[in-house]
Amino acid sequence: MKIEQGNCTNMTNTKPIDKSNIPQHVAIIMDGNGRWAKQRGKKRVFGHENGAKAVRKTVEACGNIGVKYLTLYAFSTENWKRPKLEVDTLMRLLISSLRKEMKTLAKNNIRLNTIGNTKDLPKVAQKELAEVIEKTKTNDQMVLTIALSYGAREEIKNAVKLIASKVKNNIISEDAIDESMINEHLYTHDLPNVDLMIRTSGEHRLSNFLLWQVAYAEFYFTPVLWPDFNEEELHKAILNYQQRERRFGKTSEQLKQNVDA
Repeated sequence: MKIEQGNCTNMTNTKPIDKSNIPQHVAIIMDGNGRWAKQRGKKRVFGHENGAKAVRKTVEACGNIGVKYLTLYAFSTENWKRPKLEVDTLMRLLISSLRKEMKTLAKNNIRLNTIGNTKDLPKVAQKELAEVIEKTKTNDQMVLTIALSYGAREEIKNAVKLIASKVKNNIISEDAIDESMINEHLYTHDLPNVDLMIRTSGEHRLSNFLLWQVAYAEFYFTPVLWPDFNEEELHKAILNYQQRERRFGKTSEQLKQNVDA
């Protein structure tokens, strides 16, 4: 695991992206909406509204460069503790965005997926989610996963309970439990592990997001606030990723030997 700090310059990237080394699965903690609004003398709601625009730009940019899986941390289990007005606004934006972005998903051949305890969402939000997921289920250019009412500890706890129940009922043996079985019982059972984790706004923490799935991910932190994140900022993160040596516990010499073999 390697952590890099991005920069906030507006310099246009001159180095082209290597299309043969695109992270298969990119996960993003979209942070900084509130601070972005505060800097402009606006309420947090204004930041969330502009953050929704950044989602569209990022989704399209990921699709254009060949990312196959994009997972966005939209609403955590802890976010329910925020002021009611802010939570209501986030739910309203979720519903309106799903309605607006249906054409974008279809145009870009993107399949919508969701992880988290979505039963906690308002009924109308659940309905919109189900409809968009159904309408995009055959799209195969990219899988866009929205983490909603999601918490990694809750996810892992649920997986442990499911496996324990199967052991208790003699469906599986204790000896059969391995990493693969745990993966199969996570919300992300049909997604690959994360290759690149991006967090905006300058914070350096995971905030209970995909704790199991980022074990060997590369981390990229940028001070750019989420509403200002765009295609250029994504390219900076991808270029930074392409400078890394991903060893997965091996040495550089071992990797070289495998390449030369």
